[in-house]
Amino acid sequence: MNSLGENYDQARSKFVEAAGIHGGQLERITHDARAPDGGDLSVDIAWFGDRSASRVFVALSGVHGVEGFFGSATQIEWMLRGEYRRLPKDAAALLVHAVNPYGFAWLRRTNEDNVDLNRNWIDFDRPLPDNSRYEEIAEDLCPASWSTAAQASSAAGLSAWRERNGMGAYLQAVTGGQWRHPDGLFFGGTAPSWSRMVLTEILKSYLAGAARVMIVDFHTGLGPHGYAEPIIHRRRDDPGFARTRSWIGAAATSIYGGGSISAEVHGDGLSAMPALLPNAIVDAVSLECGVQPIDKVDTALRADNWLHAHGDPTAPEAMEIKKLIRGAFHSDDSTWQGMAVGQGLAACRAAVGGLSLPTDAAADGLSDADHVNG
Repeated sequence: MNSLGENYDQARSKFVEAAGIHGGQLERITHDARAPDGGDLSVDIAWFGDRSASRVFVALSGVHGVEGFFGSATQIEWMLRGEYRRLPKDAAALLVHAVNPYGFAWLRRTNEDNVDLNRNWIDFDRPLPDNSRYEEIAEDLCPASWSTAAQASSAAGLSAWRERNGMGAYLQAVTGGQWRHPDGLFFGGTAPSWSRMVLTEILKSYLAGAARVMIVDFHTGLGPHGYAEPIIHRRRDDPGFARTRSWIGAAATSIYGGGSISAEVHGDGLSAMPALLPNAIVDAVSLECGVQPIDKVDTALRADNWLHAHGDPTAPEAMEIKKLIRGAFHSDDSTWQGMAVGQGLAACRAAVGGLSLPTDAAADGLSDADHVNG
């Protein structure tokens, strides 16, 4: 796949090259951190259309670092295929590449401070969310040793907890977000992260004059192999849920109330973005594409967490863990890649098409059962 970079640096180069060839207006925001090879890290922006456009399609990649391959390849294919030519009158497109460039380059889901960006969008001046169930398994999730014996012991402890409480409770406890263990999994941070502040400024500055905004945020790691589930970050009784579903399709689920492959989370970016653009109607969808079974993803996350909390990510032996984490969130199989990017492009087309829908559009053609069971 010509659009797919083998690593962050290749992905960024392909993104910048495609934008330049196809007339995108480029901007680069450099990060102070460095790539594993000492190279620069940055968030890159490509804009297509008039800067005064009232309707804007937004595509985000790399919010969760290592998950960036899917979104990056889709953004690049979108440009290479000339999809920007489909933008309706008075519409533009904003592509934000590698929102979390550190995680993309280091093959980490988290950022330079071990912060999960989709647990970081909270008001840190208010009491932090509580996740007491994470506390019950914190030591087994993130053991100080990754020896064979330590892995077996922690795995047994986690298995016993799941037997008592169920897999759904386990996923909620682990992935819902926590704010007490800086070296743990799904840590939400202690303040707004660099990436959150940069993305906030990008959206506010580029979309200040927009009245209608459609956002697609690309992720991997959850769900069946090769299937990209569209997830709306609104409750089902929110009018915005039906409005968003009217253009993304009846397969879309809500992050709230069950029915989605994702647990309910605190501090995700898509839920916070409408407040950043109070003068615009904002519809947002995360596209979550599965790669490996959840147990393998769980093991990869725990191994990578140990490596950066207690090991040496630059040591030769770290390569096996990095291979493990990369494989949990991206596949080198061409069939998977074709399925993922095909669904990614379809979501982009749906979002661009949605820019022309009436702002009060209901989910025409959806049955009552769709609304209840979606």
